[in-house]
Amino acid sequence: MDTSRAPDGPGGRPTNRLLAYVESRKNLTGSACGIVGLALTFTGLAGAYWPVVVVGLYGAGALIAPPERPPVPVFPDPSTQLDAVRTDYRALCGYLDEVELPPAASGRLTELTELLDGLLAPGPVAEALATDPEGIHVLARAVRQDILESVDAFVRIRPWTRMVPGTEPPERHLEQQLTLLHREVEALATALREAEARRQQTHTRYLEDRGRNG
Repeated sequence: MDTSRAPDGPGGRPTNRLLAYVESRKNLTGSACGIVGLALTFTGLAGAYWPVVVVGLYGAGALIAPPERPPVPVFPDPSTQLDAVRTDYRALCGYLDEVELPPAASGRLTELTELLDGLLAPGPVAEALATDPEGIHVLARAVRQDILESVDAFVRIRPWTRMVPGTEPPERHLEQQLTLLHREVEALATALREAEARRQQTHTRYLEDRGRNG
């Protein structure tokens, strides 16, 4: 057993905490003030109470030092988030390929996945999407939650329809859900397209204004 290791504490290992304090602003400022105290001692101004003066100046410097700036958390950038959505989408497509759906629902699902394919494919569309965190959230929710839940709920309830005839067909709900999801994703694609169009129009106006003023 290794007994040379310092015990861990709530704030980390004591050695690490000591090194962190040595490099802290409080210690550096206090040390600078303590050096001033030593200078006063050498010049004879501190008198017999020089230890108190040095310690007092160190403490005062440590107190007036600005607080340490905590490390800034690093979050994944939007392009990384989009890559994660692509990975999950491939897994979802693998599941959907194994599911047998009624023709109407299958057609709705194909329309939806074709739209998702276009949004997630590498290229200008995905680059525009990567700058829209809310858009990425919409796609992530559709891929990781909504589509899976819609299809899986249909698969789970379908056997009950055969055993209990006369109930509401589950494919009706599935078609409605897929239609609503397609509408939501299509609205996202439209918003992205309009944003790019506004960007192009803004550049046109800029060139026009520059030509008039030039």
